[in-house]
Formats: sequence, structure tokens, C-alpha cells
Amino acid sequence: MTKVLMKGNEALAEAAVKAGCRYFFGYPITPQNEIPQYLAWRLPEVGGVFIQAESEVAAINMVYGAAAAGARVMTSSSSPGISLKQEGISYIAGSELPCVIVNMQRGGPGLGSIQPGQADYFQAVKGGGHGDYHLIVLAPATIQEAVDLMGKAFDLADEYRNPVMILGDGVLGQMMEAVELPEKEAVAPEKPWALKGSKGRNPNLINSLYLEASKLEQHNYWLQEKYQKIQDKETMAESYLTDDADIVLVGYGSSARIAKAAVDQARESGIKAGLFRPITLYPFPHQEIQEACKNAQQVLTVEMSLGQLVEDVRYHLEFKVPVYLYGRVGGMIPTPREVGNEIKRLVKEGGVG
Repeated sequence: MTKVLMKGNEALAEAAVKAGCRYFFGYPITPQNEIPQYLAWRLPEVGGVFIQAESEVAAINMVYGAAAAGARVMTSSSSPGISLKQEGISYIAGSELPCVIVNMQRGGPGLGSIQPGQADYFQAVKGGGHGDYHLIVLAPATIQEAVDLMGKAFDLADEYRNPVMILGDGVLGQMMEAVELPEKEAVAPEKPWALKGSKGRNPNLINSLYLEASKLEQHNYWLQEKYQKIQDKETMAESYLTDDADIVLVGYGSSARIAKAAVDQARESGIKAGLFRPITLYPFPHQEIQEACKNAQQVLTVEMSLGQLVEDVRYHLEFKVPVYLYGRVGGMIPTPREVGNEIKRLVKEGGVG
């Protein structure tokens, strides 16, 4: 493979094409605009379809239709735009349709700013729309990982007939790194359940409406069984210097890169620090974080929010170790030095090391 220098948004868009995506429906919003801009000219080159919809609501319903017809389809947006898509995302999850959704998070709440943020964590992993449902949520920390996870996202979506979200942020979308793109394009699997005409067979039905309470209950039970299978099989995480760590930092995406630099600086000053990075935010890597933090006396989450990831970390560590938060918001990006100072403060106050 040949490495090329690409902006994160553009690399994600090209990776989607390589993954077999042929339909994109979206609406402009910063800091993800390069994704639709790139696909506007790239998809027609490969016989695909790009539509800038009249709104985010229209875009997600177009995704529903293309997914129901068996296409590999994608949409992207940033925080407020993802909020507008939530009803449609719930419909897609309820109808068990595969698609990929990219959220390049920005600061909030409300219109917030166009600067990076990570305060959409709850929305992504808990289900931001109505009803009991889950997305599979992948959180890349580098542009190369984002490229690699795009193919994985489409495969997981098709395997489980479930929407998959790639949860990035403005840093990942706007920065440039050298990446290797797949040489061959992926081949989408056959989808006998899709709405492609019923000549010679019984018609398929795709629907999320169940007017009989007992049938809707059974459908919900079925979805929960599927989510349990996903939890059992699909967790991904990275541990860095956690085996002997007295204090373990936890972060995802861009914050994890900052935390990793702070860990290295802490090690240089004699503090045994480590990093745990969940790659799947849903399903959350429960066993992996317990293993990474088994010797830790303190845990510190680093996030561009005022406390969302930290709640899941406390839950999955079963409140057996103190878990603290270092968060910046409003588009403010934490620095390794700031995180390092917080590590030193916690170690000093906690008598660790």
C-alpha cells in the first residue's frame, strides 16, 4: 500500500467508498463538511449517488430507504445535525436496517461552537432517540484507525442489521495524517431480506410499527438478544502501560491521544501511569477495562465534556477504585501538560506511587 496525506474527513469519505458505500445523504455542517464535499464528486465516479438533502431529517429518512433496499449507505453530520436525525435513527434501529452514521462532534449544547467536543457520548451510546435501542459505536483515535474502522463499521452493520456510528470530533476531522487506504473495494454481502421486488417469492416486510403490545414486546426482547450478542463478541480496546500502573487514564478519540502523551510525561517523572482507550464505546469493553485497572489505585478520565464517559468507567469498574474526571468544554482542548498536572495532583493527594 502507498501512504497518502489526507484530512480526516476526506480519508473517512474515501474509506467509505472502498468499503462499498454507494449512497450518501447528508446536509452541511461544520466541522464535517469535507465528507459530503468529497463524496459529492467521488460517488458519481463509481456509479454511486450523492444527495444533499433539504435537511438532516430528510437525509436520515433517505438513509432508511436506501438501507431497506439493501444498499451500503452512509450519512454524516456534527452534533446539532445528529440531534435532528435521532427520530430517524430510532426508526432505522427498530426496523433492523444496516447503515453507517458519522458524527464529528463539536462544542455544545445548542448551536455551541464549531470547535471540537465530546459531549455527544451519552447521545451515541445510550440511544439519543426514543425507545430501547442501541447503536454500535466506534471511536477512532487516528485517521488511519478511522479508515480501518470504516470498513469494520459497514461489516458490523450488515452482520447485525444495525446502525453503526463512527464517533469522531473536530480534531480528527480537520487534522491531516499519512494513511494507507485499502487497495481493493469490499463486496457487500447478499441481503435476502431487502426490498428488491418480490417476483417469484413472498414479499419482504420492513417495519418498526407493532400495534399489538405483545408483538412489540417480543420485538424488543429480540433486539435485546441481539445487543447481548454484540456485547459478547464485538468489544475492542487498547491498553498502554497499564500492567504496573498506579494511576490509569481513560479516554477515547482525540482525548486519548492527549492522555497518552501525558502518560509518557508522567512516566518520565517517575509516576507509574497508564492509559486505557475504549475503541468500541458501545458495546463498552467491560472485561478489558477491569483487566487494565486491576492494579490501579486511581483512575482519571480525560474528555472534552464535563462528565459522560466517566460515568460508564465508574459503572464498569464497579466503583471499586476512585474515578476522577478532567474535562474541558466549549471547544477547549486539554493539553498533555494540563493532564499531567492533574495526574501529579491526584497522586500527591492520594499518596500513590
